[in-house]
Amino acid sequence: MSPDMLFWLALFIKMVVAACFVVGATVTAERVGPVIGALIATLPVSAGPAYVFLALDHDPAFIARSALSSLALNGATAIYAATYVLLAQRHGFAVSVPLAFLAWLASVPVFVWLGPTTASAILLNLAVFPIAYLVVRRFRNVPMPSNPLRWYDFAVRAALVAALVGAVVGLSFRIGPAATGVLAAFPVVFTSIMFILHFRVGGPAAAAVLANAILGLAGFGMAVLTLHLLAEPLGSALALISALAVAVAWNLGLFTLRRAGIAA
Repeated sequence: MSPDMLFWLALFIKMVVAACFVVGATVTAERVGPVIGALIATLPVSAGPAYVFLALDHDPAFIARSALSSLALNGATAIYAATYVLLAQRHGFAVSVPLAFLAWLASVPVFVWLGPTTASAILLNLAVFPIAYLVVRRFRNVPMPSNPLRWYDFAVRAALVAALVGAVVGLSFRIGPAATGVLAAFPVVFTSIMFILHFRVGGPAAAAVLANAILGLAGFGMAVLTLHLLAEPLGSALALISALAVAVAWNLGLFTLRRAGIAA
């Protein structure tokens, strides 16, 4: 088999594996309600597989620089979610999602410019997340209607994730670590939640998932920070395991606090 054929076959396998992983996670999120669903959705179910595949093709230094870009862009994802939550209370999909995406798109170059170092990227997240949380907090407690899943629900989610992984892995050799980190941090799970749930359960219920996801998204930021800091000293494999452990521990902590009635 030619090298080109091997590359495309490997890329296809990576896209399928990541898509299956995310479809399973998002279906589970829809079934268990906005609180637990949000905690599942903010686990690294799309960026995680993308980074695993990147680590197979690039050295730890590349992974560390990409993770720094993802950390800076995590604040832009919070803006994306908060904008959608506000718009979805009164507007339909055709207004809420495109305008939220424009907010994310406009914030990307700003966050990349403001967050080129570890310290500045951390400060960006510390500045954005408290504001985003306060903005969406009152929209979190909306019941999730029960609707049967249709085949195209799975198809759309799988296509979104497969396209992201294909873009990240395929373009990473040409666009460098910073832009790769931007692609890896693209909020594909949030977008699929908007796309699927807005039509199926309405804007406020779909927005409740993303409103509950703000705190979990902060844990994702800690995970990519862990990946950035540990990739070079420990190697990509151990850094990825540590980053996943941080994300899971953070969300389990949030779940425990919510069950105990401690978390706001």
